[in-house]
Amino acid sequence: MPTATMLDQATTMIEKAWGQPIEVLEVLAVRRPCEDSLLRAAVHTRTALAVTDNTVAVHQDRLHALTRRGYVPAFYELDRITESAVKLRVAHSESHTYLQAIRRVVEAREAAAPPRASADRVAQAAVARSGYAPHAPGQIPDPPAPSAVVGPPTPVAGRRR
Repeated sequence: MPTATMLDQATTMIEKAWGQPIEVLEVLAVRRPCEDSLLRAAVHTRTALAVTDNTVAVHQDRLHALTRRGYVPAFYELDRITESAVKLRVAHSESHTYLQAIRRVVEAREAAAPPRASADRVAQAAVARSGYAPHAPGQIPDPPAPSAVVGPPTPVAGRRR
């Protein structure tokens, strides 16, 4: 069973955060970049991740070919094996960095968005405070409460102790 690549993980993370397929999100990121800059950043980072993910696959295939069972590499191929292994590690590190960047963008989006339930409660509280809360038909609204007096105390007649 093949394991999910970092590109697959990034795609799943972005789709889950924005709630739409990646194909739709890519179009939105290009057509309306100003509306959601975090989406644009995530999609651009995912594009870079796709390139490094492809590079990882190429170097893995090359290493598998040079180190296949029963094959004895020639002396001049040892440099190619070492070079491919180093490039594979670099590409894998880049992929991991891009995946972390996408994770941070998704976290920033979640942190920037106010929780939906509390936004509803704030709206309800604002309506209730404004006095425009709907009343049941035939019910007389309560009289408004007197406002509190704010200011310096008035001087009292007589001497103070």
